[in-house]
Amino acid sequence: MSTSGFATRRRVSTLLPDFPWDTIGGARMRASAHPDGIVDLSVGTPVDPVDPIIREALAASSEFPGYPTTIGTGELREAAVAALARRYGAPGLDESAVLPVIGTKEAIAGIVSTLGIGAGDVVVIPEVAYPTYEVSALLAGATPVRADSTVQLGPTSPALIFLNSPSNPTGKVLGIDHLRKVVGWARERGAIVVSDECYLGLAWDTEAYSILDPRVSDGDHTGLIAVHSLSKVSNLASYRAGFFAGDRELIGELLAVRKHAGLIVPFPIQGAMVAALNDDAHAIAQAERYRARRTTLLAAVRAAGFRVDHSEAGLYLWATRDEDSRVTLDWLAERGILAAPGDFYGPAGTRHVRMALTATDERIAAAAARLTA
Repeated sequence: MSTSGFATRRRVSTLLPDFPWDTIGGARMRASAHPDGIVDLSVGTPVDPVDPIIREALAASSEFPGYPTTIGTGELREAAVAALARRYGAPGLDESAVLPVIGTKEAIAGIVSTLGIGAGDVVVIPEVAYPTYEVSALLAGATPVRADSTVQLGPTSPALIFLNSPSNPTGKVLGIDHLRKVVGWARERGAIVVSDECYLGLAWDTEAYSILDPRVSDGDHTGLIAVHSLSKVSNLASYRAGFFAGDRELIGELLAVRKHAGLIVPFPIQGAMVAALNDDAHAIAQAERYRARRTTLLAAVRAAGFRVDHSEAGLYLWATRDEDSRVTLDWLAERGILAAPGDFYGPAGTRHVRMALTATDERIAAAAARLTA
C-alpha cells in the first residue's frame, strides 16, 4: 500500500530537538573500552534497592482486578498531602489539590498542552534546563523562552513559567526571595507557575523550598503547580510514580483531560506510593548514600582540576574545565567515565558537564581513582 497520501501530514517529531543521549554514542563506546569497565555518570537513574516496605505494599495491592481511577485513591492523596507538609514545609493542601501522574517526565511533557496553552503563547524555561520543559512547549505549539529572571523577560507576558529548584542539571537552589518575586510577577500577569521539585529532598549545602511553602506563596496556591517524583528520593524510577499538587482549579482541569486520555497510575503503583510517602526513614537513608557518594566524587573532580559550580543540592555535579563540554566529555571517556555534556541543557551549558551521583559506591570510587590517578 502506498503511503504517498500521507505525505502532507505533520510529523511532530520534526518539531523537537534530537534526543540528547543519542548524540553521545561515541563517547560511550570509548568509555566502555576501559579495562576496568565504564563508570556511567551520564543519566540520573537510581541503582540502589527499592525498600522492602515499598515492595511489600506493591505486592499487597496487586490483587485488585478493576480499573483504577485517574484521580487516585484517597489514601494516596492523603499520603501526598501529609508528606508535602511533613517533609517540605508545605501545609494547607487537601486531597482535591493532588493528582497522581505516570512519572513526572510524561506529566511535564504534556502539561502545557493539557492546560490549553499553544500557538502564540510564551512558555518560560530556565536558561540551563531539563530538556522536557522545552519539549512540553514545542509539543503544544507554544514558544519557549529561556530566562532566569523577570528582568530578562522585559515586557513579555508568558502563559506559563517553569521553575526547577533544586535544578537539574546545575543543582542550583532558588531562595525564598527569588521564588516570591517570581510568584508575584506571574500573578500580576496571569501566568501559571509550574515548579519541578523532584530533587527537593536532596539538599546538601543549603535549604531548598517548595513553591507551596507559605513563606513563598503566603498560603495561596492560586496559579501554582508543584511537580513531585518518587524516582529519586525513593528509588522508584521504574515505577513511574509522581504527582502534581497545588491550585485546586488547575488540578481539576488537568484531571478532566487526563480522565479522557486514560492517563492512570496503575493501582499497585498507587499502593507502593502510599508506603513510600508515609515512610521517611528509607528516604533519609537513601539521601545519606548520595551524600557520601557526593563527598567522594566532589573531592576527586576538584583534584582533577575541575571547577564545580552550584551543585548545592540534587544528584549531579555541574563541573567545568573552561572548555567546550564535548572536549571534556572525550577527556572523561578516555578515563572510562561517561558524563552528560552541558549542551544537552541549553546554550548556556556548553562549557560544563553533568556528573551524576547515581552509581554504586564501587563505581563512584572507581571514578574517583581514575580522576586522581
